[in-house]
Amino acid sequence: MDDITALILEDHHRFRVGFARLEDARSPQELEAIWAPLALHLDIHADAEEEILYPHLLKDAGGEDAEEETDDAIRDHNKIRDGIEEAGKHPVGSDAWWKGVWTARTENSEHLAEEEDEVLPDFRKHASRELRFELGALWLRFFAEHPQGKGLSFADKDPAKYIEENK
Repeated sequence: MDDITALILEDHHRFRVGFARLEDARSPQELEAIWAPLALHLDIHADAEEEILYPHLLKDAGGEDAEEETDDAIRDHNKIRDGIEEAGKHPVGSDAWWKGVWTARTENSEHLAEEEDEVLPDFRKHASRELRFELGALWLRFFAEHPQGKGLSFADKDPAKYIEENK
């Protein structure tokens, strides 16, 4: 099995590559072909982190900064979702569409940096190897159980409520 932190980092790489591909697209059809799966993966990834990683960060594997890091992550996920939703309201390739995509991209870039520099190192420091592999299996199962986001709402979450319910 895989360590959940490695699986998350693999997704992060895919997001960076996906956003870079948008820059090379030459038509609305090419943009849509790149954006649709990228946006969906961003949404599924956020839900997976909120279901699997962050509850453990809060409970037993995050250290003293777990609540602050979780609050930041939930807020970041909400902003990414908002950018995706905004892009979806406009014709692909339009200025308004790009504005939504840019919001999702900039918020995602900030979020990835915070996770890679703070959250994931804290998690690796405090979580046992066994837990990381157990959560890796749950991560893979989550994606298998929700193909194309089936059954997921992609709804914004209240960070304070999320933390209270998951600690």
